[in-house]
Amino acid sequence: MGQTLVIGASTNPGRYSNIAIRRLVENHVETTAFGISRGTVSGIQITDNLDNFQNIDTVTLYLNPKRQKEYYQKIVDLKPRRVIFNPGTENPEFQEILSKEGVEVQEACTLVLLATGQY
Repeated sequence: MGQTLVIGASTNPGRYSNIAIRRLVENHVETTAFGISRGTVSGIQITDNLDNFQNIDTVTLYLNPKRQKEYYQKIVDLKPRRVIFNPGTENPEFQEILSKEGVEVQEACTLVLLATGQY
């Protein structure tokens, strides 16, 4: 399994992005994280710069559709195999862009996928 990038990462333990980072690490998934504020969750550094990521297999989104728009091109440029749109992040416009680029689009909850062995 390749590297997962959590976009919309937060150091707040009550946020789903934070829980996702912890569960990804617990499930031995190579994890990186991007957020508006730097910090660390389960040993994973949250960076506020999307330019330095490479070899990303999966992007899991925790940004609402309005916030996603400014990152469309940067995410496409990462050339991920798939992008997971977690509940509340569904975005038909961006999903179409990704599909046209050959990226697998999945509307799902990362936490459920991990809990059920479908990740």
